Amino acid sequence: MEKIYLGKIVSTHGIKGELKIKSRFPYKKKAFKVGNHLLIDNKEYEIKTYRVHKDYDMVTLDNYHDINEVLFLLKKQVYIKKEELELEKEEVLDEDLYTYQALTTTGKKGIIKEIFYASPTNKVMRILFEKEVLVPLNSPLVKIDVDKKEVIIDSILEM
Repeated sequence: MEKIYLGKIVSTHGIKGELKIKSRFPYKKKAFKVGNHLLIDNKEYEIKTYRVHKDYDMVTLDNYHDINEVLFLLKKQVYIKKEELELEKEEVLDEDLYTYQALTTTGKKGIIKEIFYASPTNKVMRILFEKEVLVPLNSPLVKIDVDKKEVIIDSILEM
């Protein structure tokens, strides 16, 4: 079973046991579906309701109806089983990109060392060619080939 990190429970909301989760996960609609199971401290909890409120993902869990029943979950990290996500073929997780080969259009090969957020909306890959290079992941110059497991970087970014 492979666990995928979704975010962290930052607080409760209201008195009915609703949890406020801070998450940057790109496929939230697939992860936070009613009926899916969240893993918190390696224990499964079924999602009873889900909604978005400001920058937070709000969930209630099955069999928890009161704020006092969910206080033990505060500040915990939230995961989901990868197979429960039901991702399409072209939907690639950051964790999977580490297994991909980085290539330039001129044929240089590199290794993806790190993927991080440079700002709230800009994700960057740290790739090791002969030297380390930072490449924006959401750039039109970057193509991801899922079949070949390659990240192809346009040679305009030649090192």
